[in-house]
Amino acid sequence: MQKIHSSAELRARLASEKAVAFVPTMGNLHEGHIELVRIARQQGSCVVVSIFVNPLQFGPNEDFDKYPRTLEADCAKLQGLADVVFAPAVADMYPEQQTLFVEPPPIASELCGEFRPGHFRGMATVVLKLFNLVQPQVAIFGKKDYQQLAIIRQMVTQFNLPITIVGAETSRAEDGLALSSRNQYLSPQERTEAAFLSQILRGMGEALKSGAADYPALEREAGEALAKRGWQVEYVSVRRQNGLVRPERGERLLVVLAAARLGKTRLIDNIEVCL
Repeated sequence: MQKIHSSAELRARLASEKAVAFVPTMGNLHEGHIELVRIARQQGSCVVVSIFVNPLQFGPNEDFDKYPRTLEADCAKLQGLADVVFAPAVADMYPEQQTLFVEPPPIASELCGEFRPGHFRGMATVVLKLFNLVQPQVAIFGKKDYQQLAIIRQMVTQFNLPITIVGAETSRAEDGLALSSRNQYLSPQERTEAAFLSQILRGMGEALKSGAADYPALEREAGEALAKRGWQVEYVSVRRQNGLVRPERGERLLVVLAAARLGKTRLIDNIEVCL
């Protein structure tokens, strides 16, 4: 496995590769990330993992400075799985002040975007830059960040990028909690409670499969159930899988998404529902 820090060195290393599978990350890797890399290994002969904490997608009151940087531990976890780890400095990714951005679709201002203004513009911009540098044939993204995945799919389609986007199923702990780098911020008591978020979403999924069609009522009841247990709810929403717009009655491919804070930790999760 080769660790590369500069764009020029990365381009030279990948110049002759014809089947690159790419996994972009912000590091602090957990088993969910490693599963994405295993999927990438099945998709290409050269697996590239980027580790870059992107300042553009953090708001002024978010945890950019505190976000864990664990490059050496991350590389140890990737041994035998990745061929190249690309870990650039901010100055390498942004050699001058970034004044050109990817303007994401309107959905970027809803759901997580309502509470993290500018996040998806920063995310889409850095992903496009990484795509330009890596030139992958396939890129793997987890479904846990469902809104991110939806926006990346639209970006690839609308910019005619020759990249196949693979959405990987969410990796979960035994109690159902979606794996996330931010789970480490939870206290032991909060960690036990955190599994309730996935339970709520599974309950909504079962209700939808049983014929429930009053989406606002389902959303309201789920939010109230979380709030009663001390969660600070940002949203619980039923959406169409394709494009994340609000569904009409009778649609069959839905996704239930939620974001809520438990103590100081913001958690997101979702569950796809096929009726």
